[in-house]
Amino acid sequence: MRVVSAIALIFALQTIDVYGLDRLVGLHSAPAVSQSLPWIAQEAGLFKKHNLDFDLVYIQAAAAAAAAMIGGDAEIALTGAISVVRAYLQGAQDFVVIGAHKNILTHSIVGRPEIKRPQDLKGKRLGVFRFGSNNHYFAMQALPRYGLDPNREVILRQTGGGVGDIALLVNGQLDASVMLTYGGAAVAQGFPYVVYGPDVKVSYTATALVTRQAVLHRRPQVIGQFMRAMAEAAKIFHTDLPFTYKVLAKHLRIDDGKILDAAYKYEVKALEPRLEIRADGLQAILDEVSASEPRAKTVNPQQLIDRRYLDEMDKSGFFDKLWGGKR
Repeated sequence: MRVVSAIALIFALQTIDVYGLDRLVGLHSAPAVSQSLPWIAQEAGLFKKHNLDFDLVYIQAAAAAAAAMIGGDAEIALTGAISVVRAYLQGAQDFVVIGAHKNILTHSIVGRPEIKRPQDLKGKRLGVFRFGSNNHYFAMQALPRYGLDPNREVILRQTGGGVGDIALLVNGQLDASVMLTYGGAAVAQGFPYVVYGPDVKVSYTATALVTRQAVLHRRPQVIGQFMRAMAEAAKIFHTDLPFTYKVLAKHLRIDDGKILDAAYKYEVKALEPRLEIRADGLQAILDEVSASEPRAKTVNPQQLIDRRYLDEMDKSGFFDKLWGGKR
């Protein structure tokens, strides 16, 4: 993984073949289980198998990832689709979702032991990654289901999220936190689930494979090679647990096998084995941003979807061969 400042250098070298491989720069916006497919593909040698010399760059926000793509610093991204929607509404209307790994949010709310039920969060300090993040959106959607107004009855705090929120819970600086990857670690330290996200099933395209129509026009074969590598990585993710756990442990820096197992099992049921795009997840994002971007009400989610690679892998029999005909 390289730092953001390396993007321009990588992109400048993109047209240079390395041992005959096609160069491609990609971004991801979170160190998360749902964004692990490029890690798996790299470790399994899938990029080389599909004639790619692929560089993955981490940018800590979906909006920044979209900006980097608009600037031409990268051509593909694994990120929250909200970045695509906002960019599209602001004029970058060649952004498209070409696949998805996660179409619902699976964040949960963990809390101090005295918080027994969601209603006990009233008047309490609830940590979210940042306002506008998927983490924040989950809180805004989930809490009303339990009769709570998140804007008035809960004290929301931006914390930066992740494992650091566990320390804030331990120190009494938070009463509860919205968590994803590290929720199991918080539970193991005595902070039980107050709201268990996978049961809430909030529709939202949380992890999408994103590019631009200009890239598809210029490098259709290269993006197709990337998508096949992602499809094979998804097969490994869902079927080869020892290998997947090894990769996740390395990149998420989780040494505890029980926590790693819990993080995987927590997410896997929500992830798309065939990278399917669910229009209702994009519609949820359009509904969310319509309050500040009225144009969102006029956009059909299908305008943001390009299924050419999913359809090709389906019609050619690639998916059936990969999965043995099972769906």
